[in-house]
Amino acid sequence: MVDVSNMPPLDDRKHKILMLLIQNYLETGEPVGSRTLSKLLTDNLSSATIRNEMADLEEMGYLTSPHTSAGRIPTDMGYRFYVNEIMNEHDKKIESMEEFVIEKTEKMEKVLQQVVKTLAVNTNYATMITTPSTNKNRVKFIQLSLFEECKLVALIVMDGNIVKNKVIELNEGIDQETILKLNLLLNTTLNGLSKEEINLGVIARMKEQSEGYQEIVNNVLDAIAEAFTEDEDLEVYTSGATNLIKYPELADKDNAEKLLLAFEDKSELREFLEEAKEDVSEDGIRVYIGDESNVSSMQDCSVVTATYDLGNGMSGHIGIVGPKRMDYKSVLESLKNIKEQLDSTFKGEKRIEKKKN
Repeated sequence: MVDVSNMPPLDDRKHKILMLLIQNYLETGEPVGSRTLSKLLTDNLSSATIRNEMADLEEMGYLTSPHTSAGRIPTDMGYRFYVNEIMNEHDKKIESMEEFVIEKTEKMEKVLQQVVKTLAVNTNYATMITTPSTNKNRVKFIQLSLFEECKLVALIVMDGNIVKNKVIELNEGIDQETILKLNLLLNTTLNGLSKEEINLGVIARMKEQSEGYQEIVNNVLDAIAEAFTEDEDLEVYTSGATNLIKYPELADKDNAEKLLLAFEDKSELREFLEEAKEDVSEDGIRVYIGDESNVSSMQDCSVVTATYDLGNGMSGHIGIVGPKRMDYKSVLESLKNIKEQLDSTFKGEKRIEKKKN
């Protein structure tokens, strides 16, 4: 293996010329000359300047000249430099993506917690909201990274920037070139596919191209399957439970204890909201009166729910709980406003991010 520590440093111009030359050589298989590079570069460098830079790169050991051509091709050191740069770029993308996911998750939690508090204050009822869940999921990105000598970490990013990790134990060590090849294979084959689209034919072709690393591919496929089928409990944020006992029909000791316990324990609320996902009207709003909610502690209550949609199959539920004589008109208007604000806020951010990218 090339000793990375002995690689001569490159300035920005040499770096750009070397990367572009190697990329072009990988695409064409033909030695690359200064005229070709002058057409590809955006710096308006003359062919003479490019030739001088190429001569320097050859003297430094990154390029070599075949006898039959005036063009250059990369040496082993040139390839090593190119691979290292690509891997560094991948690492930066992963780090950026992880920071993005953490930032968005933290922001989402704060927004949802503020939503239920605001609704509870404005309506004087009890409120609840779930974190978004993914209804239609696809593989977005896969990254294998060496964790220890015989351990890989598979980072799998799904639609909605849901991230799953899996540690893969190896029987023997693996070099960085092989990891890079596996990353390219996994991403070019699986990116954008749904559970149904990752069929036996896709799996067979991928294993055939994995060149003896089928066990790693199997582990990644297992992790993806877990990400598709994993049934995570919804996180439910609540507020205003004590508002309910202000109403005489809900204030007797038995009723009050059941209601407060339901909002503290959240298991009944979570189950109800899970079922509500499958029971929505065209506008995403539904009213449950009395025992229609199937929540034993809310037999004397009404529950109004709304679905908010963040796009990419990501959606969640908002609920307002009050007495049967609640102000339905006001509650429905509040839910519609909050639903529209959540939809526009997060969908608007995604549109901005797409434009930036």
